[in-house]
Amino acid sequence: MKKELIIKLHRDFEGMVHIEPDSGTEFWYARDLQEVLEYQKWENFSKVIEKAKISCETVDGLEENHFLNVRRSIVVGNGAQREIEDVMLTRYACYLIAQNGDPAKDAIAFAQTYFAVQTRKQEIIESRLAEVERLMARQKMSASEKELSAIIFERLGDGQSFGRIRSKGDQALFGGNTTQDMKNRLAVPDNRPLADFLPTITIKAKDFANEITVFQTKQADLKSEPAITQEHVKNNSDVRQLLIERDIVPENLPADEDMKKVERRLESEKKKLPKSAQALPKGKEKRS
Repeated sequence: MKKELIIKLHRDFEGMVHIEPDSGTEFWYARDLQEVLEYQKWENFSKVIEKAKISCETVDGLEENHFLNVRRSIVVGNGAQREIEDVMLTRYACYLIAQNGDPAKDAIAFAQTYFAVQTRKQEIIESRLAEVERLMARQKMSASEKELSAIIFERLGDGQSFGRIRSKGDQALFGGNTTQDMKNRLAVPDNRPLADFLPTITIKAKDFANEITVFQTKQADLKSEPAITQEHVKNNSDVRQLLIERDIVPENLPADEDMKKVERRLESEKKKLPKSAQALPKGKEKRS
């Protein structure tokens, strides 16, 4: 495929995208796609759409999330408006349509690659955002544990009491399973913290319980290990109950990727970013 055609098709596909104002969702109109994919008749293109819908049901099972029948107005040759049947398509729907088209057509071949790459980019972005969210949750939990440890030492003067209190809290959160029980269940190495292998929701649950314990220890001026332990157990039990009501059983959730690996991967990505970028010309007034 010639470079000039690739540039033109890329410009055409980029120019067709619409943004749904309420949700911010990208979508394409099937009639626009029909034209770029060089289908002369809507009836013929509708058959391709139907095949794509079947593929969607087979793989995703949520056709209605990707194909939406609509009616919209278009301007015809004499400047008048005419209402036509159309279909709003997600990026995934466009990809499935391209997969069910004739790959001998340059436009179809381009569309298959264009939407496959764009869909993959979205998946990568979503995955990376989830990793960043988990890392931030872990860092926040570390901070709340540090604060809780400090206030316990301040009140009790015992460097070992924090570990005992935290262990009792874990047992309350994980339905009677101790920290070591959970490490065994999730195959966590003995020399590594349990939290480095927990999913984001559990990390946030532990952090929330820590925050409440810190607040209540100060608010109620708790000064004994039994009192702080009772408070921490109650908070973890309450958080567990909230999760259970949402059908989330903390001890049954699978282990997530080692947090250290996630952190190293994110740091490696930063190092691969360009060290410099072209600067705006100096002395030029910025224009809006």
